Amino acid sequence: MLESYIKKRLAKKDILLMTHIVIGYPSLEDSLAMVKAMVEEGVDLMELQIPFSEPIADGPVILHANQESLARGTSVKKCLDFAEEVTSSFDIPFLFMTYYNILFKYGVDRFAEQMRTKNIKGAIVPDLPPEEGKDYIDAMKQNDLAPIYIFSPTTPKERMDYLASFGRGFIYCVARKGVTGLDTSFSDQLGTYLAQCREATSLPLALGFGVKDKDDVDFLKGKADIAVIGTQTIRLMEKDGIGAVRDFIANLNEGL
Repeated sequence: MLESYIKKRLAKKDILLMTHIVIGYPSLEDSLAMVKAMVEEGVDLMELQIPFSEPIADGPVILHANQESLARGTSVKKCLDFAEEVTSSFDIPFLFMTYYNILFKYGVDRFAEQMRTKNIKGAIVPDLPPEEGKDYIDAMKQNDLAPIYIFSPTTPKERMDYLASFGRGFIYCVARKGVTGLDTSFSDQLGTYLAQCREATSLPLALGFGVKDKDDVDFLKGKADIAVIGTQTIRLMEKDGIGAVRDFIANLNEGL
C-alpha cells in the first residue's frame, strides 16, 4: 500500500520528495533519463503526467510541456508503456496525474486495470470530484489503487473531511489558489493551513504548488510529509539539462 510505504520512509527521513514529469517532454527518451536521474538522487515517489490538451490546474511551464509532448505524438498507450518500463526499472512508487477526459475516453475500468498491471500505485485527477467519480472510486478500490484527493487553502473543514473519506495513500495539499509554477509564500499562514489539513485526515500530507528550493523543503519539515517539486525541475532541464536536475535533487535531499 502507498500509505504504508510513505510511513515507512518517514521513519528514515523528516520529509519525503515527490517529483513530477510530463511523459514525452521533451521526448520519451529524455523523460526516462529524467526519471533515472531523480531516482538515483533519492526521490521517494513520482508523478507521471499523461499529457492533456487543457491541463486546467497547470501553469505555463507545465502547460507548454503538455502541448509539446502531444505535438510529438505522445499517446495514452505510449504513456502506459512508459509507466511499465519505469516501474519495472526503479523501486519507488509511481502515480499517474492527468485529467478525467483521458480516463473517460479510455474507459475508467480499463484504465484502472492497466494501472494495476503496469504497477502504478495511484492517480491524481484534479478535475474529478467524488460526487461525479463513483465509477472511478469503485475501479480504483477494485484494483487496490490510491485515488489522491486535493485540499486547497479555500477548502472548508467539512469539505476536507468529505474528501478525506474517499482518499487513500496521501492527501495533496495545494499551497495557494491558482495554477502550478507561480510564487508561493512559505510563511506562518501556510503552516496554519497545513495544521488544518492535518486535523482533517490521518493520511500523509503532500504539499505542492510553488516548492522550488531547499529552504522551502526545510520549512515544510514537521508540517507536511511530502514536498512536491514539479515546475522547477522542468525549468532546470530546459535551461541547463538533466545534469542540473540531478544536482538540484541531490541538494534538496541533503539532511532529510
